[in-house]
Amino acid sequence: MYLTEEDVREIAAYTRIALVDGEVTDLKSDLNAIIETLKPITQYDLSGVEPTFHPIDGLSNVMREDVIKPSMLRETALALATSTENGQYRIPTILGEGSNR
Repeated sequence: MYLTEEDVREIAAYTRIALVDGEVTDLKSDLNAIIETLKPITQYDLSGVEPTFHPIDGLSNVMREDVIKPSMLRETALALATSTENGQYRIPTILGEGSNR
């Protein structure tokens, strides 16, 4: 199965990548070369082979337990801030127009 230019345009639209005509042609060639390189894999009989979802079998949750610990008091944290307002950090606006928040 090889990709057409229309396939490449649909993939580009789906991934929101703007391509000009020359790029579509080049990308089609590159993707079809990758498909050709991977073609030998299709020769193997994989019926009955379980899919691998994680390279380390039996791994479930690597996150630590969520344990509540004492933290810095709000007043202490706000005392370290350059600017505060109504019990919150006050920071300059970085997007759009408006006053500092």
